[in-house]
Amino acid sequence: MKILIVDDEKPIRDVLSAALRDEGYEVDSAANGEEGLMKMQTNAPQIVFLDIWMPGIDGIETLKQARQKFSQIEFIMISGHGTIETAVKSTKLGAYDFIEKPLSIDKIVITLNNLKNFLNEKEEKTALLNKLRKSLAIVGDADNVKLLKQLISQLAPASTWCLVNGENGAGKNLVAQNIHYFSPRASQPFIEFNCASVSEELIEGELFGIEKDAYPGVHKTRRGKIELAQGGTLYLEEIQEVPPFVQMKLLKLLKEKKFQRFGGTEEILSDVRILASTTQDLGELVRQSKFREDFYMMLQTVPFRVPSLRERATDIPTLVSYFSDSFARESGETKKVFSEKAIQLMQEYAWPGNVRELKNFVERVYILTPLEYIDVHDVKFAGLEDVSKTTTAAMTTFRDARAQFEKEYLIQKIKENGGNISKTAEVIGLERSYLHRKIKSYGIEVNS
Repeated sequence: MKILIVDDEKPIRDVLSAALRDEGYEVDSAANGEEGLMKMQTNAPQIVFLDIWMPGIDGIETLKQARQKFSQIEFIMISGHGTIETAVKSTKLGAYDFIEKPLSIDKIVITLNNLKNFLNEKEEKTALLNKLRKSLAIVGDADNVKLLKQLISQLAPASTWCLVNGENGAGKNLVAQNIHYFSPRASQPFIEFNCASVSEELIEGELFGIEKDAYPGVHKTRRGKIELAQGGTLYLEEIQEVPPFVQMKLLKLLKEKKFQRFGGTEEILSDVRILASTTQDLGELVRQSKFREDFYMMLQTVPFRVPSLRERATDIPTLVSYFSDSFARESGETKKVFSEKAIQLMQEYAWPGNVRELKNFVERVYILTPLEYIDVHDVKFAGLEDVSKTTTAAMTTFRDARAQFEKEYLIQKIKENGGNISKTAEVIGLERSYLHRKIKSYGIEVNS
């Protein structure tokens, strides 16, 4: 490991250089800030010991310039006239530590060991983050998917709230994770909350937390999702399910960066990015007075839509191959190859559950079909034929056709799963609460 010592006192440079060489480090030195910056450029050290009080540009100014040019270098500041203010300033500028003169070699060795452990942990976290980012790849090359990827790369570095619209299973959650894990907040929490998963009465407490003794039975303060996501990102699914009075509190959070727990009076400062998603037309809900217009306008700052699988059917061969690779690795089987006619049949299917349904279908093929080559009869055997038989002759509009298709599809899938709604929701890639609402809206009778 290379170390550079920047100090205007030659005896200190010599003593420290000798001690560090004895510890096995490759050491170089510089007598001032200007020379130090030059050697950082030419020698690329991993660690720099930097004196604060030097003629010419001092250590603080050298640190400022170096951090802008050499972000990979770690700095340990040294000074014979150190103050708390100087140490704090150095740390804020990115220094790892601050050591006062006269220097203790033992303390320096301990500091270096701690720094090496820190760098190892940092490297491991970076490797894990890169692995996670790879697993979150949005697969596909359709024009609308390329546009989506470009938008994500533009949004990720910012802290702007975003509204993601799209059908169930289209990949809204994946988009939200990409925005977070490719942002400066990537090392901080990513908290998900489905607003349709709890009743309206409980949403406020789930999001903002509950103060101790707010109501009978609450004997300690409970932190909400906003506090748990501090410094990171909170992803709110099905934002249309949030009641108006909670929308108002979220609007205040957006504007003022602070909030109060349920039953509390203390204003809590918040640094959290909020991403929201919906399957509904929020503009229409505003017109129906079911959603606050001011909150909607705030969410609309950066709105974008995830295309359905029907709108990117050219990506189906790529997605099938990707999922096939994944299941083959997980199961230890040989990768199954789908014939052109099988792929064509899959491209003609409507996929109301979108990418999530396609993934579940490919997995079902792996379970039901022992062959390595998958043809039309294999995908039909796995269930694709039945769900593609929808009579549309009597339907006058696309909306009517889609509604009829959805109803017949749900009836068939519920029947296949013995009336078990939870299992059906999992198989077709829908949220259980959303499936319940669909069943109710279509008047489907469920016999379990």
